[in-house]
Amino acid sequence: MKTLPSIPTSSPFTEAQRLWLNGYIAGLISEADDSPPVSSKPKLRVPVMYASQSGNSEALAESFAGQLSEAGFDAPCFSTEDYSEIDLTSEKRLILVSSTWGEGDPPDNAIDFWNALQSDEHPRLENLSYGVLALGDTNYLEFCAQGKAFDKRLEELGAKRFIDRADCDTDFEEAAEAWFESVRGILAKEQGDDAPASAAKSSHAAPNEPKWSKKNPFPARLLMNRRLNGENSARDTRHFEIELTGSGLSYEVGDVLGLYGHNHPQAVDELTALLAFDGDSIVTLTDGESMSLRTALIERFDIRTVNRPLLEAWARITESESLQQLLADENDASAVEDYLWGREIIDLVAEHRPRFADPSDFLALLRKLGPRLYSISSSPKAHPGEVHLTIARVGYEAHGRRRFGVCSTYLSDRVYPEGEVKVFLQEAKHFKLPGSLDTPVIMVGPGTGIAPFRAFLEERKATEAPGLNWLFFGNPHEADDFLYREQLEELQSEGVLTRLDTAWSRDQEEKIYVQQRMIEAGAELWKWLEEGAHFYVCGDAKRMAKDVDDALHSIVAQHGGKTETEAASYLSTMKKEKRYQRDVY
Repeated sequence: MKTLPSIPTSSPFTEAQRLWLNGYIAGLISEADDSPPVSSKPKLRVPVMYASQSGNSEALAESFAGQLSEAGFDAPCFSTEDYSEIDLTSEKRLILVSSTWGEGDPPDNAIDFWNALQSDEHPRLENLSYGVLALGDTNYLEFCAQGKAFDKRLEELGAKRFIDRADCDTDFEEAAEAWFESVRGILAKEQGDDAPASAAKSSHAAPNEPKWSKKNPFPARLLMNRRLNGENSARDTRHFEIELTGSGLSYEVGDVLGLYGHNHPQAVDELTALLAFDGDSIVTLTDGESMSLRTALIERFDIRTVNRPLLEAWARITESESLQQLLADENDASAVEDYLWGREIIDLVAEHRPRFADPSDFLALLRKLGPRLYSISSSPKAHPGEVHLTIARVGYEAHGRRRFGVCSTYLSDRVYPEGEVKVFLQEAKHFKLPGSLDTPVIMVGPGTGIAPFRAFLEERKATEAPGLNWLFFGNPHEADDFLYREQLEELQSEGVLTRLDTAWSRDQEEKIYVQQRMIEAGAELWKWLEEGAHFYVCGDAKRMAKDVDDALHSIVAQHGGKTETEAASYLSTMKKEKRYQRDVY
C-alpha cells in the first residue's frame, strides 16, 4: 500500500491547518493516480530544412515542421544558410524543401550549404534517411534542378531516401500537400502511432489563414491605369492603383501582389479556329464546372507556354519526326531552348497539326492559367487601402504573329477604371527594409525594377527614417523613360532620397547601364557598405542582376583592398546578415 506524505506534528502550522493541508495533499495524489500515464517514449526527431528564394519553400517547410511538431515529433525548422547549426552526420532523418533560382542555380540562402555539400571533404551520411520536395517551373528547361541536385548529392554521400522526391510546378500547393501526407504516414508508422496518417494531419496555421488567398482571391477595384513613359518611347510602362478597402488585406513594403489575368480573346479565337474547335461548345473541367470552350481558354488555361513536357506530348500525338529528332538528344538542351524561344502553343498547332477527337483532349495537355506576381510599388502608410503596381505592357511580333502579355495587356487594355481584378497578397520575407530606421539603404532598380524602391522611399518618408537612401535607376532614354521622375525629384528636394544615379542606355553612342554607374561611384558605395548600408537589387535576373553582382564584387575587392575570395566572403556575410537582398525575375 502506498504511503502518503504528510505535514508532521512538529510543523509551525496549527492542528487545523495541518489536517487541512494533509487532506489537500492526499487529494492531489489521488487525482494524479487516476490520470492516464504520461508516455516516456522519446520524440522522433525530423529536422526540416528549406532553400528558398521567394519564400514559397520557406513557407512550406515551416508549415511541415509545425504540423509534425503538433503531431508529437521533434521537428525544428532550419534555413539552409544556417546549416552549421545542424550536424547531418548525427541526424537520422531530414526533410529538405528546395526551390531553384534562375537557370538551375541554388537560391541565395543555399549557396554556401550547396558548396559545402559538394565538397570532397564532406563526411559520409550513411545514417541519414531523407526526403526532398523540389519546387520549380516547367517553363524553364532546368525544371526543379536544385532540388534534383540536392537529392542526388545526398544519395552520393550514402544517405537513403525514406520517400521519393516530388517535383512541383508553379501550382505546387496540392502536390506538396499530397507528398507531405505520405511523409506523415511513413513517420507515423516509424513512431509507432496507432492513428492513421489522415487522422494525424494537423491544422497548423489554419486559424491564421486569411479569408482572401491564392485559392480565394479578392475581387478588387482597379482605380487607376496611367502610362509612365513619354509619347515617343518605344516602351509602355503602366502605373496601376488597386483598392483593397474592405478586404482586410494588409502588406508591408517589399511584399508581392498576385493577380489573375485573362488571355487575350483575339489569341483564343485564332487558336480555336486553327484547331477547328467551336468556341461556343460546352466543356466540363476537372473540378466539375461547365463553361464554353472559349471562356475556359480565356480564363482558366495557359494557352501560351510551350515547355519540354508539352513538346514531348505533342511529338507523341502528332508523330512528328522533326520534334522527335529534336527531343532525341536529352543532353543537347540548347537545341530545344532555341526551338522554344518565342514559340507559343498556336505555333505548335500551325507547324505540327494535331488531331483531337474532343476539345477536352486538348485541354488535358494545358497548364492552369496561374497568377502573375508583381513587386508592390507603394507604401501602405502613404496609400492606405490601396496597392500600386508598376508593370511593363508586353506586346511583340514573333514567328509571324502578334503576341500579347497575359496580365499586362489584360490590365492595360481590358480592365477599365472601376473594373474588377482578382488579387491576393504574398509576403516576401527575403526582401525587407532594415529594422532600424537609421540604417543606410542602397537600391538598384532599372526599368520596372524601380517598383519596390518607390515603396521603400515612400515608407522611409512616412516613418521619417533618418537613414540615408541611394537609388540607381536606368532605362533607354531620359526624356521619355524616366519613370516616376517628378516624385523622385521631389523626394530628393525633401532630403528623403539622398542620392540618385541614373543610366540612360540609348542617349549616347556608348550604352551605359546601372552597373557602370556603380563602378564610377565605387569608393562612395564601399564607404556606405562599411557604414552598415543594406544593398538591394530588383529586376532582370539573367543579365542585370548578374552584372550588378559582378560590379559589387569588383567594388568590394578594389576599394576594400580584398582578394576575389575575400570579396566573395564579404558579400556572402552580407547575404547571411540580410544586408544584400534581391528581388529578381
